[in-house]
Amino acid sequence: MASSIAINGVHAGYGAVRVLEDVSLDVRPSETAVLLGTNGNGKSTLMRCIMGMVRPSAGTIVAQIDGASHDLVGRSSEEIVDLGIALVPEGRRLFPKLTVEENLLLGAFRATARTEKARNLDFCYDMFERLKERRHQLAGSMSGGEQQMLALARALMSAPRILLVDEPSVGLAPILVSRTIDTIKTLQKTYNLTVLMAEQNFNQAIRIADRGYVIVHGKIAFEGKSADDLNNNELIRKFYLGL
Repeated sequence: MASSIAINGVHAGYGAVRVLEDVSLDVRPSETAVLLGTNGNGKSTLMRCIMGMVRPSAGTIVAQIDGASHDLVGRSSEEIVDLGIALVPEGRRLFPKLTVEENLLLGAFRATARTEKARNLDFCYDMFERLKERRHQLAGSMSGGEQQMLALARALMSAPRILLVDEPSVGLAPILVSRTIDTIKTLQKTYNLTVLMAEQNFNQAIRIADRGYVIVHGKIAFEGKSADDLNNNELIRKFYLGL
């Protein structure tokens, strides 16, 4: 049974600094929705709100998973992961002094994932052959592209139903950005995942988007009902795609 997220009227920030203003969006079952915006507009803060790392001052965040409704506001990050929601954070946030395989196994700590650990590990190694070749290598000694592969694979080890990906293009060469974005779409289809991806590289993100939103100064400035809507929107074409 597919999963979804509905965010309504979320306000959030850090102390006296308000970052998100009345943000509402939804991610429908088995789709890839993108949250587009340049740095400093609130994309990562919204991801942190979903994961329980930042508590909204107002609004609701509700996940539908396996036919059950879960209010995420007020839950701990551990509880949210345990529901089947995984985050690939900006900057990867790996354990650099642990091996590739040790990083992967740490992703399988929730009860549901433990029972599927061996199968998911085999799947990750099939999907990312480079990780299998370097399973005993320290994560911190890998290239940026390899580390991004590892961050994606580690999230998969938790057997998620909903996958959040925050700025996967950061720090990667253009060819690696393209491969990473393609990999996210492949994973979405293979696992029947519901994906929300925050990204500032509009050209790459739009390639795999079913729908999307543009966030400007902490507010949703535009909702695209389809990838064509995003491609043809004057705001995006003028200010973000340079057309």
